[in-house]
Amino acid sequence: MSTTPYIDPITVEVIGSALASITEEMGEALVRASYSTNIKERRDCSTALFDRAGNTLCQAEHIPMHLGSFLETIPHITRRFALDQIHPGDVFIGNDAYEGGGTHLPDIVLAEPVFYDDELVAWAINTAHHADFADRGHAHVYQEGLRIPPVKLYREGVLQNDIQELILLNCQVPHERVSDLRAQMSANRVGVQRMQALCAKYGAGRVQQAGDALQDYAERKMRAGIAAIPDGTYRFSDRFDNLQFDGEVELSVAITIEGDEMRLVFDAPPQMRNGLNVIYTGLLATCYYAVKSVVDPTILPNAGLARPLSVEAPKGSLLNCSHPAAVNSRLSACQRVADMVCGALAQALPHKVMAAGNGCCAAAVFSGTQDDGSLWVYLETIGGGGGARPASDGLSGIHVHLTNTSNLPVEALELEYPLTLLRYELVNDSAGAGTWRGGMGLRRVYRAESACRISMETSRLMSQPWGLEGGGAAQGSACVVNGGPLSAKTTQLKPGDIVEIVTPGGGGFGAPSSRPRERVRRDLLEERITPEFARRAYGDLALQPG
Repeated sequence: MSTTPYIDPITVEVIGSALASITEEMGEALVRASYSTNIKERRDCSTALFDRAGNTLCQAEHIPMHLGSFLETIPHITRRFALDQIHPGDVFIGNDAYEGGGTHLPDIVLAEPVFYDDELVAWAINTAHHADFADRGHAHVYQEGLRIPPVKLYREGVLQNDIQELILLNCQVPHERVSDLRAQMSANRVGVQRMQALCAKYGAGRVQQAGDALQDYAERKMRAGIAAIPDGTYRFSDRFDNLQFDGEVELSVAITIEGDEMRLVFDAPPQMRNGLNVIYTGLLATCYYAVKSVVDPTILPNAGLARPLSVEAPKGSLLNCSHPAAVNSRLSACQRVADMVCGALAQALPHKVMAAGNGCCAAAVFSGTQDDGSLWVYLETIGGGGGARPASDGLSGIHVHLTNTSNLPVEALELEYPLTLLRYELVNDSAGAGTWRGGMGLRRVYRAESACRISMETSRLMSQPWGLEGGGAAQGSACVVNGGPLSAKTTQLKPGDIVEIVTPGGGGFGAPSSRPRERVRRDLLEERITPEFARRAYGDLALQPG
């Protein structure tokens, strides 16, 4: 455990709240200034502050997976550029999973150093998912888009047009990209200015001391939470399927608690010739999120929480891939990892863990050509059911675990793309039964109004989100084109073709026989379940009057 010079706790708390406020303001600036629907409507972006050494000071409450795109960005920058080569107004851009600190290529990171009194004191950093690299192969990372190591997009405040032009030439919708990059720039400028103002008020040294103290505090809270878990090794495995390969594979984790430290050891098959592979920082971000959510959700989101944790997976495997593995769809496997961590810890803390959520990141990417010959790309990740909790039903139609985006409103979708949304609804009978019912999945039905292609990403096609403590499993996924199952990840659509996407529900918690009769009747009345499902899950008693 690190030692930090004494600073009074009230000042630490005030500065900590200021850091959290800065990251949230950066996020709002990014969303409000952006152009693409994926960022301005779906909020597929994240913001953070790092200390001068590259440790997380604070991450806004956006998307947990994006921490994986931050963890190694600053170390990559400082390995490529000496300190005397980093100046006020420099802005670094990068996205590569192997040489840039990213987790997949659409998440483009911008990092800007914060200087105060000519001293580097922190970093403002953000990432945004640029929904651009569509209709590509995923045999290896070279097929997935433009790989960008950390390079200077701005030098001392001056845009490097040649770098920007090189990036835009490799994008399918460049006018969206340049506008979103400008939004990312504005978000970092907010972060830089607010951090400089904070240093002016309290002094740069005191702000840095507070940052160290906040990380130490997060470490103490994590250690205290782990120490409250009985020592031992807890194991869990789950099956993983996807449209990108045939059949299923098994993933597993062994979590060992020893005193106030936790070791997570994963087993996974060798990395695949598809986009499902997870780079190590993506695995770290997943584990940090999952452990924090179970052990103590109030732990501050900074680097200190990771100190008592060690994470291992075989190098060159699906969960710790090596160059040149493709990584575009890494979130699908990470969702299963989060489920497994929760499943393992449920054995030690059954009163603190919810049942499995929908367990996938169902994503549809439509792409085509406009009448004027320009390209268009529409990305949507679709929520599903949340797992039931020890004292409440699961939430319906939400994103779970690593992804936390909004949906794209129907009006925005139909205004900007040649698609019509025919149905958007909760799927009854999709939730796992239990004393506490899981959340319901979603059905989203599109009609293509012009020729285009759809690339579909989902999981739980062959397995079901599991319940806990006797709770029932939820319904899995379905992808249908013109009434038949989608047989390949990418499909050509004609005008008038219909695409139906059904996402999984969440698992139930507790024995269904213990669910109060009035709750079952309410579910029937609100058409969350059908009478047939009620009889099967809860018995005829649920349908009797009285």
